[in-house]
Amino acid sequence: MTAPVDLAVSPVERALFVPDADALVIADVHLGRAAASSVDAPIADGADSCERLESLLSRTEPSTVVVAGDLLHAFHRVPRGVERDLAALEAAVEAAGASLVVTPGNHDTMLEDVFDGNAAAAYRLADGETVVCHGHERPEMDAARYVIGHDHPALSIEGRKRPCFLYGPNASEGADVIVCPAFTTLAAGATVNGMHARDFQSPLVADPDSFHPAVWDDSSEEALWFPPLGACRRFL
Repeated sequence: MTAPVDLAVSPVERALFVPDADALVIADVHLGRAAASSVDAPIADGADSCERLESLLSRTEPSTVVVAGDLLHAFHRVPRGVERDLAALEAAVEAAGASLVVTPGNHDTMLEDVFDGNAAAAYRLADGETVVCHGHERPEMDAARYVIGHDHPALSIEGRKRPCFLYGPNASEGADVIVCPAFTTLAAGATVNGMHARDFQSPLVADPDSFHPAVWDDSSEEALWFPPLGACRRFL
């Protein structure tokens, strides 16, 4: 279950590290999801996300952290505690000596109210080949590789749902596409086993059967790659 090709990126838990760009990408943080929920959430989502990000920053030591959209959750208001959680997240990135960039997603309608840092619809990493965006719209920037979020992919293995990455070689007009799982642990994830093109929300995922899923294995501390969805659906 090794990578299908010699990828220039490395999944690390729910994040993606791009060594050639010295960048860490996370997607779908959804700060405020717990507060916006009509039921009590089992965890404080902001504190949990910040703690896990701090661990990733320590392990990867990036110079740039890019949020691939949906930093926030609520569309029409900023729930109580979100500004505090965002400040803690920004402080963690700054303390690690990295810069923070946000590529707004469809949930980030209130982003300008709480974030005055670097934000752009799409962001080209320092390797010159990778463009990060949320993925709810087709980016205007050309790239050899797109890194997106938006669909919250998860893979069901023997009845257990696990967040997963999806790698599609030449998936969008000749460019590779990598879909990151949701960084928030409150997102159940969309089970990709039985999903087809019409089920994905991103226009960059036109042929999901060609995408290789990968799940993070805590015991080996590496990503385990599977054959393309079109080939492995029958035995998952």
